[in-house]
Amino acid sequence: MFLAILGLFIAVISTTMSKANPNLGMFGKLGRYIGIALVALGVLTSCLVQISPGEVGVQTLFGKVQPGILTEGLNVVNPLVEVIHFDIRTQNYTMSGIHDEGEKMGDDAIRVLSADGLEVEIDITVLFRVMPDKAPEILRNIGKGYRDVIVRPLVRTKIRDFSAYYDAVALYSTKRDEFQQRLFAAIEKEFKDRGLVMEQVLVRNINLPASVKAAIEAKINAEQEAQKMKFVLDKERQEADRKRVEAQGIADYQRILTLSLTDKLLQYEQIKVQKELVASPNAKVIVLGSGKTTPLLIGQ
Repeated sequence: MFLAILGLFIAVISTTMSKANPNLGMFGKLGRYIGIALVALGVLTSCLVQISPGEVGVQTLFGKVQPGILTEGLNVVNPLVEVIHFDIRTQNYTMSGIHDEGEKMGDDAIRVLSADGLEVEIDITVLFRVMPDKAPEILRNIGKGYRDVIVRPLVRTKIRDFSAYYDAVALYSTKRDEFQQRLFAAIEKEFKDRGLVMEQVLVRNINLPASVKAAIEAKINAEQEAQKMKFVLDKERQEADRKRVEAQGIADYQRILTLSLTDKLLQYEQIKVQKELVASPNAKVIVLGSGKTTPLLIGQ
């Protein structure tokens, strides 16, 4: 539109100068041609608007938001309208206690009071996007600053509301997933009513007071020591059971052996030994004794 205004200005000046001074007629005529060309070029470029991928365009005419949106690519529009671009890709908004990690510089963690009255710091990231067909309504009712007008205050408020239902330790450990799911459901509904789509809520970090952290660490250490002692006792108990079984086995063996040593068995074992001695080439055997008495073996 700037070219059209510039062309009109040149055409008016050249016409005025040529009328004031006939000697400048040629200059005035050339100026008019240039002015008309600039006006035509300005009108043409103002009628064409390019929308980048991942964006939509919203038209306003004299401050009034026009219905409908412009999609990605080249669009033909009224040269008098102003086109405002909206990003419809996934966006994230982070509130963190780390100095330069979130959207706001400095400590931007959310400080809440738990059900047991302890102050807890929560770092969170929200993933969301703009509904393309709701972009005109967002511009009319909220403006392009929807991140600061809707996203930030609504998320912080919901976190404070829901954290009041949980004890600090439960929020830090066992109830963390439940807290995140309830938070997502509540924010999703509020976002949808305002033309935003909630994709995910990420509870990145939960910081407990130092005293609570120390108590949790002491409890964990005590539980680990108890587990270690239980392991040692179980091991000693198993070793005692093993020795008991081993002793029982030895006792059973000795009892069985004692019951099996009869006179006939002993006599049989003696005969076997005598036969081996007789068969030996280096021994002479004299057997003295008979009956149930043990024979005397003399070897030479």
